[in-house]
Amino acid sequence: MSLMATAMLVPCVFVLAVVLMNMLLWPRIPSTEGGALPPVAVLIPARNEEHRLGPCLEAVLAQGAPVVEVLVYDDNSSDGTRALAEQFRERDPRIRVIDGVPLPQGWCGKPFACAQLAQHAASEWLLFLDADTLLAERAVADMLHEALKREVTLLSCWPGLICESFWERALMPMLNFCVFTLFPAPLAVSRNDPSMGLAHGACLLMQREAYRAVGGHQTVRDEIFEDTFLARAWRARGFRTVCLDGQDVARVRMYSTFGDIWRGFQKNYYPAFRHHTGFVLFLLFHAWCFLLPFVMIPVALATRGPWETFAAVSLLVVLIRALMGLRFGYPAWSSVLHPLAEVLLLALGLTSWWKCRSGLGVEWKGRRYRTKQDEDRP
Repeated sequence: MSLMATAMLVPCVFVLAVVLMNMLLWPRIPSTEGGALPPVAVLIPARNEEHRLGPCLEAVLAQGAPVVEVLVYDDNSSDGTRALAEQFRERDPRIRVIDGVPLPQGWCGKPFACAQLAQHAASEWLLFLDADTLLAERAVADMLHEALKREVTLLSCWPGLICESFWERALMPMLNFCVFTLFPAPLAVSRNDPSMGLAHGACLLMQREAYRAVGGHQTVRDEIFEDTFLARAWRARGFRTVCLDGQDVARVRMYSTFGDIWRGFQKNYYPAFRHHTGFVLFLLFHAWCFLLPFVMIPVALATRGPWETFAAVSLLVVLIRALMGLRFGYPAWSSVLHPLAEVLLLALGLTSWWKCRSGLGVEWKGRRYRTKQDEDRP
């Protein structure tokens, strides 16, 4: 085996070990029955979510007794979001619609919307949901039971992904591939280190008093990637958090078209890294381990090199994708398209870096955000 192939194989074997640990040991949220539960306010920021908000609210209203408040923040929508929310308000007195106010300087849109919702809520627990989140039956009760059992004040469900179009099925699995090939989720459950804080903003359950003590979304007011940074701030202040496999509890269809996927990932990609060095290392790692082996097969064939060793590494990468597909329910053929997905992932990273570092900023739902430079970040 060539030295180059060996240098690719060794990190891929390490990745396989991390993936197996995540697939086998990362806890799901179990189903529960009965027992008194504290009241919950469901808080939904909504900006131009006319086509997604309805199913989300239907699922929330079916949760039963624990949900005593449902607050929808109409974030200056230009479509029928407000009218739809009002229709649901007329059906159920638990629903309130909060009028959006102009976004203050220094805030990103979602953290500000969540902060406004929290100010209007009165319940002991706050459940923040994206407008495209679909809760399973008894999801709120199951999350509450698990948070109380684990004695955590922030519980996040990593949701299942609803993928319907070709590009969703080909590209959306890369979200979990990026996270769970390198992040040891079971260790993050057992250890409360701030650096291992993880959360998914589509489904975040928080105890109200801890939320206030941490500073709420004010703490991450200028962060585009606010969910995980909030979990890290939570741990840094001595409170316990947990992020569990919540695909049986909540599902989301994050993006439906190639353009939406591109813009959605672009806004989060570079801002997800605290430091420029970490971003560069991430890109290099993905290019070396997860793309170059595929590229080297035809190169080795053309030069009569050891193509078999590069093919073996490539098959290992596909195996990793297939294992993750089994856990997260992706179609098998998406694993075969990994080289295409990896090329697009790297291109997305570079364009996100360029927009952020050049000062152009990233755009989402009609707003442009210019992220902080590396030296400005704590």
